[in-house]
Formats: sequence, C-alpha cells, structure tokens
Amino acid sequence: MIGKLQCVVLDCPDAGELAHFYQELLGGDVDRPDPRWAVDDGFATLHTGDGLVFAFQRVPEYRAPRWPDAAYPQQFHLDLDVADIDRAQEQVLGLGATLLAVDPAGWRVFADPAGHPFCLLG
Repeated sequence: MIGKLQCVVLDCPDAGELAHFYQELLGGDVDRPDPRWAVDDGFATLHTGDGLVFAFQRVPEYRAPRWPDAAYPQQFHLDLDVADIDRAQEQVLGLGATLLAVDPAGWRVFADPAGHPFCLLG
C-alpha cells in the first residue's frame, strides 16, 4: 500500500452550501475542527458518522459536469444504497438535487446543487 485515502475533494462554486447538502444526505459534521484542514469561505469539510471525510473547494470559474456529456465530464460520482428509493428521491429533490435519469434496472441518477452526479440504488 502506498497511501491511505484522507478525503474526497469536490470542486464547486460554493463550498459551504455543498457541504451542507451532503450533510443532509449523509449525516455528519460540517467543518468539524481537524488539524489537517483550515476551513474558510472557500473550503469546507464534512466528517460523516461512517468515518468518511469529504472536502469542498470553491473554484471561481467552476464548470459543472453535464452527465452523460463527455465534453463536461462527471469528475466523480457516488453510489448510495437506500432502503426506499422513492422516499430517498423525494428527500434529495427537496434538498436541491436534480433528477437526471432513471435506469430500467431501478437505480436513479441525480445531480447535486453543483452538478456532480450521484446514484441512488434501492
């Protein structure tokens, strides 16, 4: 092993806003004190209850992904298992997500408020 994953960093237009979106989606603490990062208006963190850490970095000329358009690549995506996919869809839409696609196999693709795709799997 060469290294250990410290966190996943997402570029976005508003670090705090996206950190709070993912806090509502995954739980956890936004901007928990941690000596590894200095948080400010341009950088926020989310420490989840599962021990995962996400960081959100403001990019002034942010270019959102446009799934599935390769000219605007998705950059990353998350697959999230949910107990009730219809209920989960209602919740993420209420948080500001956008439904992008429903797969015939049953999973659904959404974009977070900054345009990053994520999937709900029932």
